[in-house]
Amino acid sequence: MTAIPVSRRGTVTLPPEIRKSLGLDVSAHPMMLAELRDGGVFLQPAEAVPVRDIPLTTMKQWIEEDERDASRFWDKAAKA
Repeated sequence: MTAIPVSRRGTVTLPPEIRKSLGLDVSAHPMMLAELRDGGVFLQPAEAVPVRDIPLTTMKQWIEEDERDASRFWDKAAKA
């Protein structure tokens, strides 16, 4: 485990060995997804993909999942 300082603006710098092991050192525009999880922060490498490169079947699946989640949310909200 490595302790990493956090700037006043909330910026963190990942050590070179971590960037290399995640493949962030070879990316032109490295990005990370950040998620609050179990009282901590989970970081995961991410890559921007142009919409035109996403298969239509994948987009339809995402839309169906979003619509199901929205329906569950509104059903639960109506009962509250």
